[in-house]
Amino acid sequence: MNLKQYAEGNKLFRTYFKKNKESLLELVKGQKPKALFIGCSDSRVIPDLMLQTNPGDLFVIRNVGNFVPPYKPDDDFHATASGIEYAVSVLQVQEIIICGHTHCGACRCLYEPISDDSLIHTRKWLELGESAKTSAILSLGADKPLEDLLRLTEKLSVIKQIENILTYPNVKKRFEDGDLHIHGWCYDIETGIIEYFNADTYEFLPLNELTSH
Repeated sequence: MNLKQYAEGNKLFRTYFKKNKESLLELVKGQKPKALFIGCSDSRVIPDLMLQTNPGDLFVIRNVGNFVPPYKPDDDFHATASGIEYAVSVLQVQEIIICGHTHCGACRCLYEPISDDSLIHTRKWLELGESAKTSAILSLGADKPLEDLLRLTEKLSVIKQIENILTYPNVKKRFEDGDLHIHGWCYDIETGIIEYFNADTYEFLPLNELTSH
């Protein structure tokens, strides 16, 4: 895709903008998103398209592997951490969605370590996924096919990120007060289906089941 194609895309968007000018101009006054969406930077994962949401609905944080660094005020993970703090403490979102996906390159790199010394930040960042990998191997066994281990690692990582986000004081407080809900999802890029983590049964179930009752 070249710059001309991007320009054509923006031209189409301006048509959309004109049709929805009134609602979009309301957002100039300020944003009031209902949810914080933490997803992977993977180009195949497009939150607004996947959920058919409108501008202003989601406050989105994307990073490699949809990881959530644990609360460490003296650490270097300030980009994701500051986004979480802003969404929860300033924007007062009511929902947090942590969304992983199948065929995640970050999870695969946990099993196929990066050898390129120039990717020093990436290697450090991927340490946030190691516990999910360890749990997957303990659950299935190291001799299981790699693809089976990857599918489980992708889901276990989502659960780990939920644990990590609850280390943020204001997130934990609002969650325990019932003022904030946290959801773990896994998006299947082969089918478009999203599964949600059911904490009661400790399993991932199709999200569309929630709308069928």
